[in-house]
Amino acid sequence: MHTDTDTHDLRHHGDAEVRDEKLTDLAVNVRADTPPDWLRERIARSLTGLAAYPDGRAARAAVAARHGLPVDRVLLTAGAAEAFVLLARALPVRRPVVVHPQFTEPEAALRDAGHEVRRVLLREEDGFRLDPAAVLEDADLVVVGNPTNPTSVLHPASVLARLARPGRTLVVDEAFIDAVPGEREALAGRTDVPGLVVLRSLTKTWGLAGLRIGYVLADRDTVAALERAQPLWPVSTPALAAAEACMSPAALAEAADAAHRIAADRAHLLAGLAEFEEVRAVAAAQGPFVLVRITGADAVRDRLRSLGFAARRGDTFPGLGPDWLRLAVRDRVTTNRFLQALDQALVMAGSAAKG
Repeated sequence: MHTDTDTHDLRHHGDAEVRDEKLTDLAVNVRADTPPDWLRERIARSLTGLAAYPDGRAARAAVAARHGLPVDRVLLTAGAAEAFVLLARALPVRRPVVVHPQFTEPEAALRDAGHEVRRVLLREEDGFRLDPAAVLEDADLVVVGNPTNPTSVLHPASVLARLARPGRTLVVDEAFIDAVPGEREALAGRTDVPGLVVLRSLTKTWGLAGLRIGYVLADRDTVAALERAQPLWPVSTPALAAAEACMSPAALAEAADAAHRIAADRAHLLAGLAEFEEVRAVAAAQGPFVLVRITGADAVRDRLRSLGFAARRGDTFPGLGPDWLRLAVRDRVTTNRFLQALDQALVMAGSAAKG
């Protein structure tokens, strides 16, 4: 268990890798070619109602129905990132634990709220898999991603449920689980796990990072506490329209189809990476991204940029170092182009090291 503040940049995000440059984007985990036309049209139609204050009742009801929950167990947020801030500020947390490597915003939000954060660092030699025994019994808030960003490891729901305790809030970030076929190991909709808080995002699958829409599923008291900490009208009318639309049966079927395509494209990427002796990928990947280890990854990443590809640096994630990169899963044509560029980048980086 680690409590120290180190040199990891918890505020670094993948969009910084592609900002202001025309690069093929493997740094950001938003699904390509999104939002689809039907969703853009639905959002555009909502603009005629901008003179009125946002009314989230229909969207909230749609989310509740999608997960089989009462409306008062649902809270809509301006992206999942807002939910981390609300949790850090609204709950009486004294001994928070964040399981790393994972998305860094939960820890950043907790630290900003004045909390001392303890870390559980999962290890490469264990396949970045979670042992619930690694979390101290006195933790009153535990945050874990599933599948975890950036490792792409999908933890069994039964393992995560073992983290639940009376008096503990268990936060499971499921921002990427709709990219997993069948949403295997999801806890969303479960009411039998004490203290469970599930976070979902519509950013990744539907390409809505600029719109900011996500939601929280939790017990009524927790939802009420988080809602009291929100500003008035935190979710815009266009974002509410998107949330309602993405809960429709047709949208859920489209997301399910996309998850199967992502799984096939990920297998293609992993097979290609396996051809390189210099590259070691986390083979258990189940999300729309892959974590790889390459000696001298910084130099390789720079060479990839010169060849037109952006990869996400891994050293900003606690538990990882400078030899790690995260790669978003793309279609096979893009992946084949990337693998050719990676071959060149490895040769160029190797020649530079020898020189």
